[in-house]
Amino acid sequence: MKKLPWLLLILLICNHQLIAQSTETKTPEFLKYEHHKWVDSIMETLSPDERISQLIMVAAYSNRGEEHRQEILKLIREQKIGGLIFFQGGPVRQVRLMNEYQAASKVPLLGAIDAEWGLGMRLDTTISYPFQMTLGAIQDESLIYDMGAEVARQIKRTGLHLNFAPVLDVNNNPNNPVINFRSFGEDKYNVTSKSIAYMRGMQDNSLLTTAKHFPGHGDTDTDSHYALPQINHDRARLDSLELYPFREVVKAGIGGVMVAHLDIPALDSTGVPSTLSRPIITNLLKEELGFKGLTVTDAMNMKGVTDGNEPGVVDKDAILAGNDLLEFTEDVPKAIAEIRKAINQGLISQEEIDRRCRKILAVKYWVGLKDFEPTSLENIIEELNTPDANLLNRKLTEASLTVLKNKLNILPLRQLSNLRIASVSIGAEEVTPFQKTLSLYTGIEHFNLKNDASPEEITVVKAKLLDYNLVIAGIHDDSKFPRNTIKMTAEVQEFLRELIEQKVTLVSLFKNPYVMDKLQNIEDATGLILTYQDSRNAQELAAQVIFGGVGATGKLPVSVGEKFKAGEGLPVQGGIRLSYTLPEEVGMDSGILNKRIDSLMQQAINAKAIPGGEVLAARKGKVFFHKAYGEHVYHDTLKVKKEDLYDLASVTKISASMAALMKLHDAGKFELDQTLASHLPSFRRSNKADIPYHDILTHQAGFKPWIPFWKNTRRKNGSYRWFTIKKDSSAKYPIKITEEMYLHRNYPDKIVKEIRKSPVSGEKKYVYSDFFFILAPRVVESMTEPDFADYLQQNFYDPLGATTLGFNPEFPKDRIVPTENDYKFRREPIHGTVHDEGAIMLGGVSGHAGLFSNANDLAKLLQMYLNKGEYGGERYLSAGTIEKFTKRTFPDSDNHRALGFDKPNYNEEGISRNTAQDASLASYGHTGFTGIMVWMDPEEDLLYIFLSNRVAPTRDNSRLYRLNTRTNIHQVIYDAILD
Repeated sequence: MKKLPWLLLILLICNHQLIAQSTETKTPEFLKYEHHKWVDSIMETLSPDERISQLIMVAAYSNRGEEHRQEILKLIREQKIGGLIFFQGGPVRQVRLMNEYQAASKVPLLGAIDAEWGLGMRLDTTISYPFQMTLGAIQDESLIYDMGAEVARQIKRTGLHLNFAPVLDVNNNPNNPVINFRSFGEDKYNVTSKSIAYMRGMQDNSLLTTAKHFPGHGDTDTDSHYALPQINHDRARLDSLELYPFREVVKAGIGGVMVAHLDIPALDSTGVPSTLSRPIITNLLKEELGFKGLTVTDAMNMKGVTDGNEPGVVDKDAILAGNDLLEFTEDVPKAIAEIRKAINQGLISQEEIDRRCRKILAVKYWVGLKDFEPTSLENIIEELNTPDANLLNRKLTEASLTVLKNKLNILPLRQLSNLRIASVSIGAEEVTPFQKTLSLYTGIEHFNLKNDASPEEITVVKAKLLDYNLVIAGIHDDSKFPRNTIKMTAEVQEFLRELIEQKVTLVSLFKNPYVMDKLQNIEDATGLILTYQDSRNAQELAAQVIFGGVGATGKLPVSVGEKFKAGEGLPVQGGIRLSYTLPEEVGMDSGILNKRIDSLMQQAINAKAIPGGEVLAARKGKVFFHKAYGEHVYHDTLKVKKEDLYDLASVTKISASMAALMKLHDAGKFELDQTLASHLPSFRRSNKADIPYHDILTHQAGFKPWIPFWKNTRRKNGSYRWFTIKKDSSAKYPIKITEEMYLHRNYPDKIVKEIRKSPVSGEKKYVYSDFFFILAPRVVESMTEPDFADYLQQNFYDPLGATTLGFNPEFPKDRIVPTENDYKFRREPIHGTVHDEGAIMLGGVSGHAGLFSNANDLAKLLQMYLNKGEYGGERYLSAGTIEKFTKRTFPDSDNHRALGFDKPNYNEEGISRNTAQDASLASYGHTGFTGIMVWMDPEEDLLYIFLSNRVAPTRDNSRLYRLNTRTNIHQVIYDAILD
């Protein structure tokens, strides 16, 4: 007990030290080099005027001509300027120019850029990351650090060293015309923490940063590019709000601070711009806040500082106020002369100029200019636009998405079969990426309304929307910058108001959040998603939030009138349906995928193994690769599109028959020890009456592989037998084969009879057979009310949102890929109807063939299998049933099959005959005669779909098998796995 006071004392001391440590100001790293021998050596070579020149940075452009280039070179050679700030242009041109400018300079030049949201702010063919207000909604600040690190890498790759970012202004004025979306928001703590994360990401990667616009440009409705804004708050308010982020970021060790052009009477009553104010720069920033880093002016060509001030003279005044670096000096010789005059007049000492020059040189040492080498141009575009950099961009957008309304938890949407959905994109004249992504999830009718749509156009859309019970409205921006403006006419705004009032409406606002205050009753929408800006990423990801492909975690960084307060945001679950992303998000190498899959597909097309095809791959429930290749048929002008439908051939077995049977198994109606006789009375006295389903589904029942049923309709002379096929349809001949071929209504029964009477081998060995799957619809219908096709639609395809998955597709033919030119049975090219003769004789609906689908819709069903029976928040099949039916049924035999599903099949040397060598033993799938392959691997949570029409124009084309294209591509996907 006697020791307790000592322990308490130790704890108090430690706690005090922690507090002191947390409030201690971190000195910028570069300052340790102010008296480095390299800095000393450079200083010795500089004349007094050249030391002044080191404080000057002029504007450079890589999109201007030879006159500009010569002008910059002259300033470098004659005036010995210290640095350049690059504005508009392109990365290749900029690097080429910067290399030339560095070669012309006596002292390495400090290269800067104003890249608040990355290089894309200034340079073409580079990445623009989200604006700071968008980032203000993000809750995971490690993403913002990562963005800082990536921005640093990219800027350095272009030969530059300093970024004039981040923006620390607290935007609490919705009418701010110059900061607004460039601010992290209105909450000083949010602004501060995100600024520090962004700054550390850059500075930890050797890029100097500047906090701007000191002492705070957020609460003004004047743009300092055109006039001098005035901020009339008292000192207490400025201390508690505007100055707070700057104070904290100085403590955190930021390298630079940029001073704004502002009139702030509470800080300097003289009315001079803050850039020229000694009380603001020297007294407040340097002495009171303790900032020792690089103090930079905002651009010295802006009207906020130039009005009433002469070029050169204004630069001198900025130096006298305490700035270390002049940005965008317009008259360099005059500025040097004026600063020299001030030294001679005793207004500032040469020693002070030298001290600031040393600071500039220390920065140059810290950023690596002591070992300057020309920047390489090789692969620069690729290296600036890496897959990881693009993925980060997507992650930032996803993390910012903010749901402000979610009545009755409508988001993410469920029970799709109960919904009739339309979308309206307002402010867009054609189908948008938002609408295209919505269509990946289910059938949606799309409409567009211009901002100035006529009353007649509005009336037409309103009438069409009456047929739908859910409307998704996208409100788009007409500018790449999300201004607080709205250009919708009063009539269009009234349309939106009525829509929200009268319909279940989900609104996705791709605009500045302040716009919501100008839209009447938008807060009454059933669902409201805010994306902050109208980028492609924002559109695609907002659509995915609606259907649960991704979730939403963002929080509103600003208040919107009385409608919404800063900090609002509702969490929405993601991951319940497929999402669509980049390969790197799921640990895949996009370089391997794109190069090698493209090559293999082109090889197959060139070899005329296939006229075209599609490849889709998903991992962890995320589609990371989906491409279409080639043409519908050889020498066609119709290119394959990702929306096209293919004849799935035998993949129908696992996508129709097995889906139905597994569901009936869950219901206790279909057992594996039952037989055909259990469900089909006509088989009770057949040679198949006692064969259990587990033998039938694994193809060891002794059935014949197939029967060419169509041949039995023909006489030896080629004419059709009586009571088989007629040219016209009738009650007796209702089954359509072609426009001029109709099959007798009883012929399907004849097919069943032939199967029933067919011989059975006495040997219990694996022989692949279609027979049971031809019978499967009748087996299913013996246990269900709806027929086979309707049962599948009601229980699987409709609720999955798989609108193209089904029999006898009713789509335009230019969306359906043709198959064979049938010269034997149908005597015409097969296009839009099933390729398999037996399936078409059964009306196009069979359990062994007949399904059509595009890759995306088929993926929904197969992903449900991978999810162990769950998808979209609904359970379709039990996990136990999925596991039972997809594992190898007889592992101790030569039969490699599961129940209805194929499994990896290895030869004596352990080489897989039918799938990628690296596919796990737990994997399963199927192939189709028309050139289809699907495969699922639960161990890697990997889904692979290959669609082609290798039978066009003839089934005799076996080149696809010989090239082994399908399994080679499958192996590429495994080769691309990084984690």
